[in-house]
Amino acid sequence: MSSHSLTPPLPRPRRWRRALLWGTLVALLLIAQSLLVALTLSYEASRAQEESEQAAAEVVARAKQLVGRDLQGLQGLMWAQDEDWRDNATSLLRQTRLLLRIELRDEHRRVQRIVNTPYAPPLFARLGRDQLQLETELACATALRQGTPLFSRSYFVPLPGGDGLEVTDLCLPRVRAGEPPSYVVATLGLRPLLEESVGQEQARAFEMSFVEGDGTRLARIGLTRGSGYYLAERLLDLPGLSLQLRVDSATGKPKLIPNLATALVMGLSLVLFALVLVLARDGRRRAQAEHALAEALAFRQAMENSLITGLRARDLDGNISYVNPAFCAMVGYGAEELVGTGRPPQAPPYWPPEFTEEYWRRHHDREARWEAGLPPREGFETVFARSSGERFPVMIYEAPLLNAEGQQTGWMSAVLDLSAQRKVEELSRQQQERLQATARLATVGEMASLLSHELNQPLAAIASYATASINLMVREGDDPQTPAMVRQAVTRIAEQAERAGRVIKSVHDFVRRREQSREWVNAEQLLDAVLPLVRLQARKSGTRIELDVPRGLPRVRCDRTMVEQVLLNLTRNAIQAMDGPTPLADRVLILRVRPLQPRWLSFAVLDHGPGIPAEVARQLFTPFFTTRSEGMGLGLSLCRTVVEQHGGAMDFESRSAPEAPTGTEFRFSLPCEDVTGGPPRPTLNGETSA
Repeated sequence: MSSHSLTPPLPRPRRWRRALLWGTLVALLLIAQSLLVALTLSYEASRAQEESEQAAAEVVARAKQLVGRDLQGLQGLMWAQDEDWRDNATSLLRQTRLLLRIELRDEHRRVQRIVNTPYAPPLFARLGRDQLQLETELACATALRQGTPLFSRSYFVPLPGGDGLEVTDLCLPRVRAGEPPSYVVATLGLRPLLEESVGQEQARAFEMSFVEGDGTRLARIGLTRGSGYYLAERLLDLPGLSLQLRVDSATGKPKLIPNLATALVMGLSLVLFALVLVLARDGRRRAQAEHALAEALAFRQAMENSLITGLRARDLDGNISYVNPAFCAMVGYGAEELVGTGRPPQAPPYWPPEFTEEYWRRHHDREARWEAGLPPREGFETVFARSSGERFPVMIYEAPLLNAEGQQTGWMSAVLDLSAQRKVEELSRQQQERLQATARLATVGEMASLLSHELNQPLAAIASYATASINLMVREGDDPQTPAMVRQAVTRIAEQAERAGRVIKSVHDFVRRREQSREWVNAEQLLDAVLPLVRLQARKSGTRIELDVPRGLPRVRCDRTMVEQVLLNLTRNAIQAMDGPTPLADRVLILRVRPLQPRWLSFAVLDHGPGIPAEVARQLFTPFFTTRSEGMGLGLSLCRTVVEQHGGAMDFESRSAPEAPTGTEFRFSLPCEDVTGGPPRPTLNGETSA
């Protein structure tokens, strides 16, 4: 064997060095990747925790702001007058959803007045307020002692259906010099407080709740359940009450697999960075420019898509080049059906065929005005047609569309759909008509007993004459007077039936719902229409009716049904005012009509009642104010509204001094015919109003 074969081969230094370098490189890459993954997970965890902390801080700040706002409203309510307190409390509850109930209590903390929120059922319907006011009593006692508003501890209120709500009471002591203390108590729901304080994005990402010190949950909100991994707690410190807000993120513990893949991609990008440095730099600049452009386009697209106003762009020839989704939804056509249309002679599909020629003329007129240097017409109303054929009104605002060089390339239009506004106006008109019809029905309902008394007499007479006719017909036929007596009895039956029919017809004509229309009517016709109904009540109370109407009065222009209702309301009020305190011999109702000026007539209703006290006179025309237990408080308010709608005015004069004759006179004016011309102006007492 040669020495050659006995000598072992020497190792190759380059292979060991290459392996060492590759091993070092792989180790560095592994270490770098491991650190990158760890840092990524730590960063995501800290970011998620910071988001929870930030959400908690924002919700607490928002809750304090809302509570402070409502506290200011309640402090203003403390000094409201007693007659205005309920209206002010109702207005405050309509402005906020946090407050569920407002109470006014006396010095013994007994509830005097209550106003509930219109957005939820009554709070103490299932369990009475007297059983759930221990915490309220303690808070009010402490608030009075400290002289500052205080919240009570939260307590649970059961609701119908097995549900319940955690609430707290805010007690505000009201102390006035020389008067016993009173309290304004407002009940605030913890869940509504959370709902108003948490934004929509926060509700999607977090579960938020108010909890007690032992972890008991008082109120919760959130579209998703929290994972329990990223938690944040903040203290909501209110006067007399501290609430712990817990924010639980729906994001769970960071997953390793997605983040590991991201780290590997970033590691490979770093290895190749040296080879593609130039391309990366150029690509980065291009990407930045494209990103900025995409952001601008996305922002503009989001803004246009969020608008409820329709946008339409047309070139100088009238060809449609752009429409936004709101415009497509408005007319019922897709963008692909509208873009490219509108060039003469092809009209856009949303133009009604009957208006096509007029719209072309308007388009050319707009171009001519712009070329002449005049501003284009703006804010004009027109009519479009939906894809279903329905016509609807729109308001269009147009402005020139300019390019980057300042040259006009077309027109940009903003289109508003007015159909909803028209429907609201029509609904308001219909509701006003229903209210007027309801008022007439309520008036006749109160007169039901009088009608039954008035109809009993002719019905009893009809029955008597019918019985007499039967008795006469069964008599022996040899009596020559029998036919004549039967005819006389039947004639009396017909007269009494006609009398009953007149009574029913007078009520039917008054109650029947009619379209509001102005017509020329004589003053005597207005009085004759309501006198049958007035006499029904006058006969029951023993009241005499006197008419003071000169001959030859001009006609008035009015809605006959509504003016008759005004006269009936005033006469009924006058008769009721004399029923009781006025002696039977002095019960006289006077209906007087006098000309004021050439274009105005004055109608007056006078009674000899006890007059109107000063404290009642100040609120006489206030809606829903009444001194009668069965009244609605709408009669005089409706009367004045009707008169003012006719351009007239209404007032009254009361005499209640013991040394002078008592009574009340209500007067109102209506426009009438006049040959001298000139518009009428509302007058009373012979004086022209300014």
